[in-house]
Order: sequence, then C-alpha cells, then structure tokens
Amino acid sequence: MEEQQKILNTGLRGVTIASTRISDVDGNAGRLIYRGYLVQDLADRASFEEVAHLLIYERLPGEKELEQFRSRLAAERHIPDEMVAALKTRPSGALPMDILQAGVCMLADHDPDIREQSREASDRMAVRLIAKFPVLLAAWERVRTGKPVVSPRTDLGHAANFLYMMGGEEPDDEIAHFMDVALILHAEHSFNASTFSARGVASTRAHMYASVSAAVGSLSGDLHGGANVRVMQMLERIGSVDAVEQYVNDELDAGRVLFGLGHAVYKTDDPRAHILAPMSEKMCTRIGEPQWHAISKKLEHKGKEIFKQRKGIDIYTNVDFYSASLYYAMGIPIDFFTPVFAVSRVAGWTAHVIEEQFAGAAQKPALYRPESDYIGDYCGPEECTFVPLKER
Repeated sequence: MEEQQKILNTGLRGVTIASTRISDVDGNAGRLIYRGYLVQDLADRASFEEVAHLLIYERLPGEKELEQFRSRLAAERHIPDEMVAALKTRPSGALPMDILQAGVCMLADHDPDIREQSREASDRMAVRLIAKFPVLLAAWERVRTGKPVVSPRTDLGHAANFLYMMGGEEPDDEIAHFMDVALILHAEHSFNASTFSARGVASTRAHMYASVSAAVGSLSGDLHGGANVRVMQMLERIGSVDAVEQYVNDELDAGRVLFGLGHAVYKTDDPRAHILAPMSEKMCTRIGEPQWHAISKKLEHKGKEIFKQRKGIDIYTNVDFYSASLYYAMGIPIDFFTPVFAVSRVAGWTAHVIEEQFAGAAQKPALYRPESDYIGDYCGPEECTFVPLKER
C-alpha cells in the first residue's frame, strides 16, 4: 500500500504549465475559443485562411490583409521535385502519418529561413508549413495509388485546392465549404498532446520544422489523432441502425470503449460535434449512403443512454464522432483522417511554436524541464552495489 501511494502518474491532468493567448477550452461549459472568438462563430462566418491568420498574427485580417495572406499561401503551394521523387521510393503501404512526419523534416532542407531565429522568419516558416501540408499529403495519395501528382492551383481556396489535388477534380462549393469548416474546427485546441510536444521541442530553441515534426509524431498515436479512424471502423462493424443497441451492450460488457464518446477535457458535448453533425448528414445523403450518419446518430443516443444506466455517469460526444462519417462521405481515405487533422492543426502548432519562442519569455523558463518521482528502489534505501560482469 505504501509503495502504491508513492506512484505518481497524473498525465499532467489538471496541471497548468504555461500561459497562452492562443486558445481556451472550457470543458465544463463546452466552450472553445480561438484568440477571443468562439469557434462556432468562426466556423459559421470565417474561412480557414482567416482563422490561420488569426492564430499566427493574433487578429482577424481586413480585406486587403486577407487577400495578401491568401496570395502568400497560394505562392507556397508546392513541394520540391526532389520530395516528389522521394515519395515514389516509399512503399505504398507506408503509414500516411510517417510520410507526413518525414516530409516535414525534408521540407526543412529547402527552407531559406531555417537558420534564422527571429519572429519574422518563424512567421514565414509557419505560412510555408500551412501551405505545404495539404500539398504533401495530396501528393502522397496520388503517388501511392499510382496516379500522376496534380499541380496546385492558385485560384482556389485552401480547402478547395486540397480536395482538387487529392481527387483531380475541382470540388463544388458545398464540399469545399464543408472541408473549410472542418479545417477551422480542428485548427487549434490548446495544450493537447501534439501541441505540448511542439512547445516542448520549441522551448529548446529548435527550429519550427523540428517542433512541428514532433507534433506530427504525437498526433499519429491512436489515443490522440486516430480516434475518428476508430469511429469509422466502428460504424462499419455495426453496419446498420438496427445493430446499434446490441453493439453498445456487447462493447460495454467486454470492457471496451465507444469511440467518439468521451473526452479528457469536455464535461459536455464538444461544441464542434454539433457543427459537424449536420454536415455529416448532408454528405452521407448526398452520396447515397445515409446509413453512416443514421448509425452515428443512433449510436450517440444509445451510447449515452446505456452508459448512464450502467455507470451512473454521463458521457459526451467529441469532435471525432461526426468527422469520421463526414470525411468518409467526402471521399477521404480512412487512413488519411488523421493526416487531414494535421493539415488543419498545423496552423495551431505553428502559432504555439511562435508563442513559445517569442511571446512567452517573460511567462515561463526558456526550457521545459519537469520533475519526476523516482520509485526504482531496486536495492532498498541505498544505491545498488555494482557487481563485475564475470561475477553476475
């Protein structure tokens, strides 16, 4: 018992480690704010480019600023030919997140600002990364499926160009809008695992690409970025609305989780889920497969109801629950759900790197260096006596 009491595994839950001006998550009220603005208002009235500008430069742009920012992003919509050639050497079954993480490191080789440590250089690197993430991902989808890489267009918005490069056809306004909103909703979420990874690396004064590469690696884990993949796989296993209730009971009987329900922060429904749900319904109906949204809706209702009956506590819908069926209906490959998350979140990551290196010097020590509680008393209260190799 005494030994158990010494074990400290908080996962940093409830531990405040730094101040930030970028975003706030009020889990009790179900509020998500980007630099003072409710995410619902941004999703309803802004574009992803406006939100990216807000995150990087701390303000929504005026018309001229937005035009200039869009032009800068469009001008950076390319990756070096050497990178495309390198993609063609990778096995087609490579994990997309591994491709994305490797691509970030390769992009660093071609950035003229990589050795400059200034706010201005970091701003430029942030713009390049936001612009190039969808290009890199779309190029990999074309390469791995044996299709020619599609050149980017500068006359399309950020979301529309991404879909165009992925599929080879210009998306209509509705699909482009749905993707734009999805990117806005995933752009930032305070000190989650991947953002904390980026800030930890940035605190060492590593460059932007090293920090973002660490964030991509963190997001690749199933407990962070892979939840909507698990949601879609779950929907496919269920197969029909009639099978939902039995599935919920079987999963809870086996001690398994219902993916897309529950969150480490929110104590109410994730506000982003309510925005994604009607888009999921429209897209699933549009492609003639309304069952995916219908299963999701029934699963949300029954999952909450049965969980409450069994556990005596409420469980809530998170952002992954409806983004899964939405992305699927938009034709996004299931193993690309998490990379699409990264296409959006890179705006938040780069904003945090900039804040960590240039705006947080007066708020915290320059380098993250947490303490740990050592419980490895292998030889009792004293240090172990080293025994020579031949005597062991």
